[in-house]
Amino acid sequence: MGYEYTDASLIVCDREPITRLEEIQNFAFLVAMSNDWTIVRVSENCETFFNVKPEKLLGTRFDTWISETALHDIRNRMAILASTTGERIFDVKLVQGLPNVDLSIHFQGDLLIVEGERTQKTERVEAASMVRAMAARLTKVPSIEKFHRDAVRQVLAITGFDRVMIYRFDTDGHGEVIAEATRAGVDSFLGLHYPASDIPRQARELYLRNPFRIIADVAAPTVALLPPADAVTPPLDLSMSISRAVSPVHIEYLRNMEVGASLSISIVVEEKLWGLIACHANGPRLPSFIMRTASELFGAMYSMMLESRLRRGSEEHEHRARALADRVITMIAGDESLMEDAQWLQDMTRDMLDCDGVAIYRRGKAHLHGATPSEHNVISLAHHLNAASPSRVFTTDNLASVHAPCSETADRAAGMLSIPISRVPRDYILLFRRERLSEIRWGGNPAKPAEAGTESERISPRKSFAAFAELVRGKSNPFSDRDQRIGEAIRQALIEVILRYSDGASDERRRASERQEVLIAELNHRVRNILALIRSLMTKTSHTAVDVASYVESLGGRVQALARAHDRVTRQSWGPAPLAGIFQDEIAAHDGLRGRFTLKGPNVLLQPQAMSTIALVVHELVTNSCKHGALSANGRIEVTVDSVDGEGVYIKWKEIGGPAVVAPTRRGFGSVIVEKTIPFDLKGTAEVRFLLPGLEADFFIPLNYVIIAPEDPAPTQTMIEPDTLKATSVPPKQLLHDAQVLLVEDNMLIALEAEDMLYELGAVQVHLASTIAEAEQLLAKQSFQFAMLDINVGRGTSFDLATKLGQAGTPFIFATGYGNELAIARRKESEVVIQKPYERDHLARAVQQVLTKATVEDG
Repeated sequence: MGYEYTDASLIVCDREPITRLEEIQNFAFLVAMSNDWTIVRVSENCETFFNVKPEKLLGTRFDTWISETALHDIRNRMAILASTTGERIFDVKLVQGLPNVDLSIHFQGDLLIVEGERTQKTERVEAASMVRAMAARLTKVPSIEKFHRDAVRQVLAITGFDRVMIYRFDTDGHGEVIAEATRAGVDSFLGLHYPASDIPRQARELYLRNPFRIIADVAAPTVALLPPADAVTPPLDLSMSISRAVSPVHIEYLRNMEVGASLSISIVVEEKLWGLIACHANGPRLPSFIMRTASELFGAMYSMMLESRLRRGSEEHEHRARALADRVITMIAGDESLMEDAQWLQDMTRDMLDCDGVAIYRRGKAHLHGATPSEHNVISLAHHLNAASPSRVFTTDNLASVHAPCSETADRAAGMLSIPISRVPRDYILLFRRERLSEIRWGGNPAKPAEAGTESERISPRKSFAAFAELVRGKSNPFSDRDQRIGEAIRQALIEVILRYSDGASDERRRASERQEVLIAELNHRVRNILALIRSLMTKTSHTAVDVASYVESLGGRVQALARAHDRVTRQSWGPAPLAGIFQDEIAAHDGLRGRFTLKGPNVLLQPQAMSTIALVVHELVTNSCKHGALSANGRIEVTVDSVDGEGVYIKWKEIGGPAVVAPTRRGFGSVIVEKTIPFDLKGTAEVRFLLPGLEADFFIPLNYVIIAPEDPAPTQTMIEPDTLKATSVPPKQLLHDAQVLLVEDNMLIALEAEDMLYELGAVQVHLASTIAEAEQLLAKQSFQFAMLDINVGRGTSFDLATKLGQAGTPFIFATGYGNELAIARRKESEVVIQKPYERDHLARAVQQVLTKATVEDG
């Protein structure tokens, strides 16, 4: 029950420009420069560090003002900045004749930010050795509580602050001080709670991006950046800056706490902000850069060690949960009546899940044991969950807030863990916990209203931080993540048992489960391989792309080639697929190639493991020919396939009638794919010849990757034709001009990309629905000129929705990640389906085909 500011105050707080204050703290200087080393922003105090007016630095090259040693060190660190958030350089002679400085450098967009401060000579220590020793000490600590206590003691020792705390966030953003170390005479905050508004959402997000923050002197004046931000000079994003100034609201907050300096180190567990190591000093405090770096490294080590400890504890509990699930399955499998025995279930789970009562809602009836709501309230609660909750474990420590009628029995059942144990309609196991009266000690009255600031649209932080006790009623002890995982294990176990009984064939269910595991394992293996391949394509393509547009075009074409090959394999139930199909698909992806591509030879089938490799090679050959070779002019291509018994298949690619060929001076990634993938992946051979009349290439695929289908001795000849979706005759932006479009898609990222494409095709507004119910509501409100439907939405399909659209005369297309045959087996042959992933041009062709058909029918 933490206090939160009013909505208006929170909006003001969340939009406060904490990363673009245009000021830094006065212990450091800041220089921002473009990629040619030209200085574009400087701090006003640069004269102290460079012995030159800051105005004189602007517009000049940074490397002309610093020593060769400093320039060498900065260049070396810049080389590894791409893989780090920032680099540190200690005790460097920045300017001859001036004291040495410590530097921090990082990229912010296109700018290189260099910050520096005077080197403190009082401490000579190697940061890595210190952190290693500190971490070694923590590994010996037996309990998690002592782990936290020992960490704050060590940070207190190396930083010299007066108070060091471990501050843990809960799921709502409220914080609690769970460990503390202080110097003599310093007030303790141990055990105090603080509302989420004390560290606003945007500040928590920044702590996740930049894990270290120093405020050296709360009372010190700040240093402005030159030139001032205006219409020409945008504000500088100082998110990753070590010297970024502090927002006035936070300065006032620290003053109210009587804090003179602070240091914060983020604790990140599983890529989420778990908490902070928060340090306070009564007066100004600036530990040396080396000590601060050691503290930052220690914070990272502490986070990893904490994550490891938490995961280790979770694994132990999950192992026990699986054992419990096995026992439940074994016993219920022999006696189905136990599924409705609440007392037996509570006894079974008592050692793993702390609860005071159990209710089982099954087949419209409630079975109760222990401290639970009334039977009537349990039934109404199950109906409420069935309407509002997804099919997952759900927990609350305040049941009345979820279902108001349960407030009548809050003393008996204030918290609940619900476990759905069937599909639709859902049955439930409900575990209840009694109300637990508790006292929360807040760091100040959480209900104290925010003080209005003197400036417009500004709030002032609260001034009182004296411990304030609040009695909490109507809540239970919360169910933990561990409890939820145990509940999930029970859910999976019981659903399996229920399915066995409903089938009445336990042996067949076991075999089906085993087959499913094999299929899942195989699918997981294949998906991982595909993701690894795509990741490699992304990386390698970026090395040769000259700009973003060419990168997107090259990468998109290669991914589309993989998708087409994958579709070919799935059509054959993951069996051998025709080699000719790869050429056919690739030629079909380009317009205007009718009659200019000939494939001669026997009917060759490729094994599934060879399809992706050959598809990438063919894609590169066709793409290169369209850009530079025979297909870029009026030429043509001949491909000849020969099979040799006991050896394999030989493929000869020959371009005729194109521009004169000149061998490239360098090999791009496309050339690497053509020349090396078949030898590497398939142990075959590849040879490319840049002949003046046209490019020629020979490939050999070993026998274990091909199958020669029986046919007539005379070789066949296949003319490769474009696909059935012809090139658009209407400019893409005119296809859906001023159209209201309905888009049904349940994947957010795919929906956003499709939405952009539809706008590019001229749509005036795209109405997005992620469920069939949302789509039907939109249809009831207005009419649409076009619709794009994902076939599989949630657990159903959009076929009924398509029927309604057809009856209303609304043109539509289907989109799917399944193969054509599977996706639209029950639909009309005239309906158009595009396969995921698709590009804008593919979508444009599909849209024109549907609109043309609709126009003809209307005419």
